[in-house]
Amino acid sequence: MSTQNSGSAVSSAVKRVTKKTLFNKKKRGEKFSCLTAYDAMTARLFDEAGIDLLLVGDSVANVVQGHETTIPVTLDEIIYHTRAVVRGASRSMIVADMPFMSYQVSVKEAFTNAGRLMKEGRAGAVKLEGGERVAESVQRMTEAGIPVMGHLGLTPQSINEFGSYRARGKDPEEAQQLKQDALILQQAGAFAVVLEKIPMELAKEVSASLEIPTIGIGAGPHCDGQILVYSDMLGITQDFNPRFVRKYLDLNTVMKSAVQHYIRDIAEGTFPSEDESY
Repeated sequence: MSTQNSGSAVSSAVKRVTKKTLFNKKKRGEKFSCLTAYDAMTARLFDEAGIDLLLVGDSVANVVQGHETTIPVTLDEIIYHTRAVVRGASRSMIVADMPFMSYQVSVKEAFTNAGRLMKEGRAGAVKLEGGERVAESVQRMTEAGIPVMGHLGLTPQSINEFGSYRARGKDPEEAQQLKQDALILQQAGAFAVVLEKIPMELAKEVSASLEIPTIGIGAGPHCDGQILVYSDMLGITQDFNPRFVRKYLDLNTVMKSAVQHYIRDIAEGTFPSEDESY
């Protein structure tokens, strides 16, 4: 056996999570976990911890780039971060967000840009916001073998239209539209749907109505999977505290304390020590 073939055999020993994996989890009633990731180091850590799905979210605009909204991030930037995440994770499914204006212009352009995320970014799937209005694009992508995740409820790319980040689907008309959009996305071929910041009873109803899994963020416990922005979950973020975020660590304080200790050691001449020198 050649060296190249041996390497392939080793790499294939780790089974990548796929849309079929998530579909089977839903059938068995098993919940699955998702987090955002934007770089190889973080992706490797989350992957080794056992996260099922990593989303290279357009939230990179807020978390990494310092923007107030997700609007400014570009397709090329998402491709760059997706490639980094793919290099870091060997098991988790990698989904790349389609950024604002990468799929709204036309079905043809949406299809081309989704192809770039798969081919250049090496994503395992793409995600886009909206229901009926993006159904034709979703169908075109899935027919060509591009797995697509939908996103309903609060859709951050529509912040300028909504005017706020309030919960969606609270009034009957909006709730009914969301339920219809979820079914339309499933029919168009989507393999999963993110439900963001909607009433938990609505999320429960949508989850029960679909064969494909739902992924909740601020949508209650009845979704098939859950996702959070990792910097929120780890307590790195300090100025964003919605009630749907559970902070598992106060990493902001831990990191800041470590850096201050480092500064102190340098100022006092205790770092580096003789043992840390050559």
